[in-house]
This record gives sequence, C-alpha cells and structure tokens, in this order.
Amino acid sequence: MSYKIFVDGQEGTTGLQIHEYLARRTDVEVLRIDSARRKDPAERKRLISESDVTFLCLPDEAARESAALAENSDACIIDTSTAHRVNPAWAYGLPELDKGQRQKIRASKRIANPGCHATAFILAVKPLIASGLLPADTRLAASSITGYSGGGKKMIEDYNGPKRGWSPRPYGLPLAHKHLPEMCAYTGLTVSPIFQPIVGSFYKGLTVTVYLDPKQFTRAAAPGDIQNLLADYYAGEQFVRVAPIDLERNTQGGFFDVEGCNDTNYADLFVFGNNDRIVLMSRLDNLGKGASGAAVQAMNVHLGVEESLGLI
Repeated sequence: MSYKIFVDGQEGTTGLQIHEYLARRTDVEVLRIDSARRKDPAERKRLISESDVTFLCLPDEAARESAALAENSDACIIDTSTAHRVNPAWAYGLPELDKGQRQKIRASKRIANPGCHATAFILAVKPLIASGLLPADTRLAASSITGYSGGGKKMIEDYNGPKRGWSPRPYGLPLAHKHLPEMCAYTGLTVSPIFQPIVGSFYKGLTVTVYLDPKQFTRAAAPGDIQNLLADYYAGEQFVRVAPIDLERNTQGGFFDVEGCNDTNYADLFVFGNNDRIVLMSRLDNLGKGASGAAVQAMNVHLGVEESLGLI
C-alpha cells in the first residue's frame, strides 16, 4: 500500500530531514507544494486533504493555522511545533512513554511531536516517577547541551558565518523554557524542573543531564538500582538503549560523547555517580529522535507499518 504524505514547511530543518527519511522508502508518495504557493491557504488545504499524513514543520502560530485548515480532513496531522504538545485532544508522539502510548498514537488523527530536550528528559525521568522511586513533587535540576541546528536556519547561518568556534552558550536563563510544560505533563512531575539548556559549537547531538540526590528517593537506591529500573522499563524497545554501568565503556577517557547518537533514531540512557549523588544522562540526535526521526516513527506507528521503516 502507498501512502500520500505532505510536509507543510518543507524548507525548514525538520521538514528537509523528514524528506530525507521518506526518500528511502517505496511505500510513500510525497506531495510537494510549489514554493511560490507555500503560504497559500487554499493550496495547503488541498494538499492536506489529499494526504494520508501531513507533517506540520512550522512555527507555533502557523502550525495552529494549518491544523485549522485540516479540521474537516481525514488526514493524520503530526505537528512538530510546540503548539499542541500538552493539548489533551492530541496524542503525544513518544511511543516509548508507557505501554499504552502506541495505541493512543495509532488511534489518533492528531499527534504532537515531542520536543528534543523534552524527549531526553522524559525518557530519563518517567520511569523513576512511574515506579514511585521519585515523588511527583520533587524539584529536579537538569541541564542540556545541544548542537546549534536546534536553533533553526538563523542560528545555523550564524554558526556557519564568519564567527566560528563560539564557546558553549547557556540560554533560557529566565528558566521558563518552552519544553517545561511537556516535561511535567509526561513524566508526572507536579513541579517544573530547574532546566538550563546550553548550545554548543557543533551541528547536532544533544544530551540532557538530570541531577539526583538519593535523599530524594522514597526508598534506598544506588546507581545500579536506577540502571536496572530503566532497563526493565524500556525492555524490548528498539530505539531506547540503556547502557550498563561502566565508566570506561560509556566515556572516552572519562569524557562523554554528546554526539554519540548522531544520524540515528536512538536515545541512549546512562547512569553515573555513587551512593551519595547520581546523574542520569539521556543522549539523542536532536534532528533524529529529537525531531524528524520521532515524527516519522510516530507516523509509522499510526499507519501500523514497521516502526523502524525508513529510520534504520
């Protein structure tokens, strides 16, 4: 069976990457909009209506407008913006969230693609909340270092311009990052984490680090217990890999490789530390599992085809 796919916002970073994934496949027909008509509501509505799946790779307000164009359409809409991520009428496009999430994605015609930082954070923290090890009202602290491609075309142009080799640049300093609502909604946290993102002078790759004090736990737990908990939660998941506790194997001479999942749809989880203090590190490609790869994976789940199709 062949599926018709439309990417609204095909010229952005996420849209271009989705096209690369789709180009590997023989089961899809990509509907393309003429660049001169990419802002024409009538033409966009026509293509959405003709599609089986439409990806919205647009800023939030434009994504809301496109979603409104699709109101009377049978097309599945997968929105990669922030606009609908905590809207209960939209399924959250993270199949690994819990055992019932794939069915929600399969049944829904409206799917919100997770944010890159949020995906890494949720994958690390959700099992701790779900198991009761970490109380829902815990105030967590987390940081994230990410490649500059996550900032879109303007940031990519800046980093590829005359001034190269910027030092790491912390941002989001008002501590009100746009991913915070989904980081709470889909981990079960009732208190927003203190979250500090940093952009690095590399194209892509992302690692979120979550800082844990065992005194926060409801029961005694050492790093090995946390690793076992994560491994059990994600047993059988092909795109979430939980590393064994092994400093030598998991680092390069003690240094962690933020880019280790680049060009894949994998998310890797690591536990470091000791009985007094622990860090969880969650690594992914911010353009892969953190954006376009996740969107294609959600599409595959919704259509009922092999989940890894076009991603491996």
